This record gives sequence, structure tokens and C-alpha cells, in this order.
Amino acid sequence: MMRVVILGCGGSAGVPQLGGEDGRGDWGACDPSEPRNQRTRSSILIEQDGRRLLIDTGPDLRAQLLATGIAGIDAVLFTHAHADHITGLDDVRILNRLTGKPIDAYGSPKTIEELTLRFDYAFRPWKPSGFYRPVLVPHQVAAGQDLTIAGFPVTLLDQDHGYVRSLGLRIGRFAYSTDVVAMDAEVLDRLKGIDTWVVGCFQRQKHATHAHIALVAQWAARIGVRRTVLTHMGYDLDWAWMQANLPPGLEPGFDGMEIHPAS
Repeated sequence: MMRVVILGCGGSAGVPQLGGEDGRGDWGACDPSEPRNQRTRSSILIEQDGRRLLIDTGPDLRAQLLATGIAGIDAVLFTHAHADHITGLDDVRILNRLTGKPIDAYGSPKTIEELTLRFDYAFRPWKPSGFYRPVLVPHQVAAGQDLTIAGFPVTLLDQDHGYVRSLGLRIGRFAYSTDVVAMDAEVLDRLKGIDTWVVGCFQRQKHATHAHIALVAQWAARIGVRRTVLTHMGYDLDWAWMQANLPPGLEPGFDGMEIHPAS
């Protein structure tokens, strides 16, 4: 059975954001006494039959893996190269040590180009033995491709993230679509038949680069998905408020949440 772990479900600033009256965090509309309102930056891990695929390496990666008891991965897929999805890349060094080998990294040509510019040392050829730096083996992929990553049959999806494109993915009847504000009809059609969808939803009202609640509900209805779990949520989206106000079929994610999509 597939297991999906939501490592983090927050926006680029997390919840709470830096600031607040006492300097200990700006919670916005979120109740600080509700632990599920505390959100690290968005990432998931997909696991099945001993294989583990990590999606993005955000700045909270180390804490996320420790909190969820994950001590190794087989590959990483980068959705795009924004800082909140890549700046935990140095923690891959310890994952290299745990697996004893370089780790395959997948992303669009633009994403791989940006990663190799910002983390050039991580993409240099590895000379055994030992890992004093992260070692990733780059693989350029493109939206629309069907390929196998770490043993998973992955379909890559093209997403409009406002000023850039991001990659979504489908594996069987599960799909993940963070950092998206628009989807072509063709992409939505490729999502038909899924059982569970984890999708970015930043706030209640429209946003220039992220989907909002009404838009996600519209997409979910078109796809006909049974369960839609929100991620990449900002401090506008309080847990209790969402429990009382989200449309049927939509639910908030939380850090550490485990999902077992129907096969």
C-alpha cells in the first residue's frame, strides 16, 4: 500500500511567519493554540514496498524527516526552484551517508539549471568514499512525461505558478500539485480517475501565484476526485475555520499527516 507523508504544508514563510507583537511569530488568522496551524514549508514523501520518493528539499527538511521518522530516500523530484522548495538541499548529504550512494534528482531543465548554479558542489561527480557534501545525480524531465522514478510510475504535470511553471505529479490514483494558480484543461483531464489529491491552496481569496479555496473546489469537482487535501497554506487559513467552512470533499492537511490513497 502506498503511504504519503505530508512533511510540511505551509507557504513560503511558514506558519507562524516571522514577526508578531512579541517577535515570536505572526499567526495571522490562525489560532496559535491549535498545533495543526503550525506549518513548515511544503514537501511530501511517497513510500511503497520499501521505496521512498521525496518531493522537494525545503529549508525545514531536517526537522521534517526527524519528526516523521524517515531515515533515507531513493530519489528526489523538484517541483520548481523557488527557495522554499530547495534550500534544505544540504541535508541530502546525510541521506547520502544513510543510503551509501549518490541520490538521483529530477526536475525540469530550468529547475536543474538553477539548482546546479546555486548548489554546484552537490552535482559534481562523486569519488568514493564518504560524503562530505550532498551528491545528487541530475535528470532533466519535462511535463507530460511518463517515467519511472525510484520504482514509481510517475506522470509529470504542467502547472502555471504565475511567473514560472511548476511540476505536478500523478502516481496511480494519487496526485500532488503544489504551487499552482492555473491548470489547462488537458492537465485536469489527466487527473481524472485519481482518488486522492494533495493540492496547494494558499488563502481564502484570489492570489497572483497560488490557488485559493473556490478555485481548488472548482478543479476538484471537474476531476471528480474523492478526497482533496490542502497544502501550501498561509496564515489566512485557520484549522478550525477550515473544518467549519471548506466545501465538501476538501480538507486541510497538517505537518506529519499520513495518507493512504486507494489503489
